[in-house]
Amino acid sequence: MPEQTAVPDSRGQNLFDVDPYAAPMAACYLPADLYAHLLPHLRRLGELAGGRMDELAMTADHHAPTLSVRHRSGADESRLEKHPAYVELERLAYSEFGLAALSHRAGVLGWSQPMPAAAKYALSHLFVQAEFGLCCPVSMTDSLARTLRRYGDPALVEQVVPQVTSLDFDTLRQGAMFMTEQGAGSDVSATATEAHLDEDGTWRLSGDKWFCSNPDAGFAMVLARSESDPGLKGVSLFLLPRDLPDGTHNHYRILRLKDKLGTRSMASGEIRLEGARAWLVGERGRGFKQMADMINNSRLSNGMRAAGLMRRAVSEAMFVARERQAFGRSLVDMPLMRRQLAKMMLWTEQARSVMYQTAQALAQAEAGQASPALARIMTPLIKFRACRDARKVTGDAMEVRGGCGYIEEWVEPRLMRDAHLGSIWEGTSNIVALDVLRAIRREDALPALRAHVDALLQAGRPCDAALAERQRQALDAAFALADHAAQGQRDELARQAASALYHALSLAALRWEARLPALAGRALLADQVLRHRLLPRDPCAPEENEDALNQRVLQAQA
Repeated sequence: MPEQTAVPDSRGQNLFDVDPYAAPMAACYLPADLYAHLLPHLRRLGELAGGRMDELAMTADHHAPTLSVRHRSGADESRLEKHPAYVELERLAYSEFGLAALSHRAGVLGWSQPMPAAAKYALSHLFVQAEFGLCCPVSMTDSLARTLRRYGDPALVEQVVPQVTSLDFDTLRQGAMFMTEQGAGSDVSATATEAHLDEDGTWRLSGDKWFCSNPDAGFAMVLARSESDPGLKGVSLFLLPRDLPDGTHNHYRILRLKDKLGTRSMASGEIRLEGARAWLVGERGRGFKQMADMINNSRLSNGMRAAGLMRRAVSEAMFVARERQAFGRSLVDMPLMRRQLAKMMLWTEQARSVMYQTAQALAQAEAGQASPALARIMTPLIKFRACRDARKVTGDAMEVRGGCGYIEEWVEPRLMRDAHLGSIWEGTSNIVALDVLRAIRREDALPALRAHVDALLQAGRPCDAALAERQRQALDAAFALADHAAQGQRDELARQAASALYHALSLAALRWEARLPALAGRALLADQVLRHRLLPRDPCAPEENEDALNQRVLQAQA
């Protein structure tokens, strides 16, 4: 038996079973028959995530991929060498659990048809609690298939989609998107990579892409300038294959890999396109509009990953707080620790609720069942706020573990390093907050969001009568601020407005979920959103009964 120590070690716990909201939230958002079918798979994934996958993820984090630019014979090869631990995680993600394929094809996990978005995010939310970096390539592979189906030539779709949705790991071709350039990060209109059409109808791409994750993917979506028009009008979307029909490598090179703060397990690199062959996707000169479809899914994936990181951080913090003794008491019995844990729980569950809500909105928009305006505003909302909250929650979890939380032998440093990714990729916090205002100005998204919030509240568990008027006033104020920021061209208010709308949406979602007996405790979380994230507060005024409220929030973790 292992030696007993004073340092609590949670490895081996089932991350699905220790999460009191995992099962009832999946049951809330999934059809009953699919939930029943997926439940044993979720439990198996939870067991793996808390044990074997956690070990693999730590190994892969400590053994980053390497790049071989030339073969020993002197030939260029741009070959990535991945640690076996990362490859084993890839097999689990792509083949056993089919995370990139389950929305596109039947047969994943024994289900007879493609699964709804909620199934993908329930599984991915659990997977990311063990391994964050890999979930970026998984998301890009899924999004590439979705974007290609929507805009690609039918013959190209028939050729490529089966390859990127294969459950056979040895024949699978993963996806990526190469968009960022040194002079064109958030400003895509400055794209300088050029696309030229040969006389035989072949498109060839030339230029440098500065930040390309999963750079050895089988296929990548690439933005390049195909027209003489300046700005976004001249940019088109292309599908870049890694290999040519004769089996040789396409005409591009990985110049080097990035030395990153986090997501060390997954390769990101710089790519030079040297007349690489590619297929046009969609209309010429409308590339950014088409790429935006892929970016929307990637932004939701960023929010999902942030929610999963926070959930893992909370699970670790709760375990330590219960098991660690100090001054003759368990940490969880100390009021100040309870306050810290309750705050972490609130931010974590807001993100999970908005994740499921945004997934539904995107799926309904794609099916033509709802206005795309709702999804258009919700994707930057979760990308903005959940990713910023994840940085705080993972940092707090490090504090709960104390000195060991700062040591790379434990999971907290990896969680905190990975958490910083979400606020940068697919748009920094400023960019996505401004995108919320653009959705209001250009697509009249604010009425759609308000109608959705009102519908959730109408169908959900009502708040206490003592809070009802304050809730109404707070929601009115949130939407008024967003409208003022958007219509008044007050871009400096974008982050404040985006936070207010995120809190309004999460409050309504939590009340809607609380209508179910198994999720009744989420009504208290909604009250806390109202008190702590929407209503004005005097920072110097003590709050009455705060510890009692925090104890009630944490009781759901028992």
